[in-house]
Amino acid sequence: MKVRFTARGVRVRLDDLELAALTRGERQTAAVHWPGGGWTLTLDPQAEGVAGEGGQLMVGLASLLDELLRPEQEGVRLPGALRVDVEKDFGPQHLTP
Repeated sequence: MKVRFTARGVRVRLDDLELAALTRGERQTAAVHWPGGGWTLTLDPQAEGVAGEGGQLMVGLASLLDELLRPEQEGVRLPGALRVDVEKDFGPQHLTP
């Protein structure tokens, strides 16, 4: 999972294995820890909405997962005060003719 913080929010890019894990109901987490702090972003396929506290951000994808799984769909944007975009990042090795 690739996470990018921007001035407007957070952009998350998933590979095919991470997306498959979400479809199996498995949370996907990216984290960085350092002495005295850190941050964690978790995508939860069974939760709704965006919630954050301290250095932790939880992104619920339950109602958007079917849309994200559509082959023609590049990504989804979660509604809310914080802009969160979750996108597919499949390299050429993942494309089928």
